[in-house]
Amino acid sequence: MKIKKLYILGIALGSMMLSSCNEWLNVQPSSQIEDTELFNSESGFKEALAGVYSSMVSSKTYTKEMTYSFIGILGQEWDYYYSSSYQDAAAYDYEASYTKGYISSIWTTNYSGIANVNNLLSHIDDNAKLFSRDNQNIIKGEALALRAFLHFDLLRCFGVSYAVNPNQPAIPYSTALSYRVFPQLKVCEVADSVMKDLKAAEQLLVACDPIKTGREITESTDNGYLLNRQLHLNYYAVKGLQARVLMWQGKYAEALSAAKEVMECGQFTWSKVANLQAGYDRSLADEHLFALNNLTIKADVADKYFDEGSAYSFAVTRDRLLDYYDNATQDYRYTFLFKSGSATHANNRYITKYDMPSTTSNAFYLYKMPLLRVSEMYLIASEAEYRAGNVDEAKRYLNTLRIARNLSTLDELPQDYNLELIHEYRREFIGEGQLFFLYKRLNQKNILYSDVDAVEEKVYTFPLPITETESAEREDNK
Repeated sequence: MKIKKLYILGIALGSMMLSSCNEWLNVQPSSQIEDTELFNSESGFKEALAGVYSSMVSSKTYTKEMTYSFIGILGQEWDYYYSSSYQDAAAYDYEASYTKGYISSIWTTNYSGIANVNNLLSHIDDNAKLFSRDNQNIIKGEALALRAFLHFDLLRCFGVSYAVNPNQPAIPYSTALSYRVFPQLKVCEVADSVMKDLKAAEQLLVACDPIKTGREITESTDNGYLLNRQLHLNYYAVKGLQARVLMWQGKYAEALSAAKEVMECGQFTWSKVANLQAGYDRSLADEHLFALNNLTIKADVADKYFDEGSAYSFAVTRDRLLDYYDNATQDYRYTFLFKSGSATHANNRYITKYDMPSTTSNAFYLYKMPLLRVSEMYLIASEAEYRAGNVDEAKRYLNTLRIARNLSTLDELPQDYNLELIHEYRREFIGEGQLFFLYKRLNQKNILYSDVDAVEEKVYTFPLPITETESAEREDNK
């Protein structure tokens, strides 16, 4: 891939909407700052890293198309959506103009973020004297993890599943801010590069990330920079992402090990029913390994895309939602994470995951969009044990999640384990962008609620953008 921009996104850190503990989270893009200005101080590196996180708060990727919108449509999660924009996507027509636009924007936006990460990484080792205490290792570790995260989602979009062909050409892995064209790597090579960055990030964070070490951080400590670690790719988020990637590679024992470290660390609790009842915790914030901080989440997400008064809303019918949850209306997810429409929309159900709590003063529950949650670790552990033939352990992990959601335990695993896994991912991650990628990893022929043969039609792999194939002469990625 060619990198065209030689500037990195700068951040305005003037007046903050919340307390100083969120100073490095509540950031908005303001301008582009030349490298010589940005990387001559520790605060400049902090701004550069915050700029990458801020760039992910984009409707082109993680606050719309890569979560509930385009990727949600491909997973057939919704009954209702803005049909003129997404009807081609629902039919897996990747040559239609709207669909090509979504695909191209995912490619461009993620690689732009990667370019900014690479710019930061190209300066950090030569400026060790600028950093106080452990900040150099923490910033570098997060940057490497971000590069891995963004590349892995590009791989999930533009590379075939391991189950199809790990040696199929996929995407370039960009490791420098450069005009040179990075080679197109095979699926397995991209995954290995992702894991290399994640292992390097782990080594940097293990001894200094407060979420791992237990070091007490207050608002007066470095202006609260290391507070709110769940809004950064912290040590345990890195381990969780490793588990996700290792499952993609079919390395189940290693995935189980990474997932267990997260589950057993004691840092993440199940969301409390009292908070769900009170409306404090619709995003299940206590369970977040990594989330984005979206200051405009109410207006730009909840009110625009999950409200009966909007023409752009995504919704499911009451009957379909009951089908999703096997008529178990006591399931906390069914009870608290959806709201009903009224009048002509009375049969519609809208997710409330992105609604803002109206009464809590606890900033911990505000503005969060989850990208990685601890519940995924339990599903990974269950699947990994199942693939290893340890049925009782697979059932135990699945039942732990069910108990947390107010469901009875299973005496036996369903005969079709893959189908049960799909159902549970839909129940757990609806609107979060994970279901379609599960179908892809399992190489499922049928996507529920679609009559398209997903394997035969190769719907799991997006075509490379035409600008990329023309300028870099890439090989067929399908």
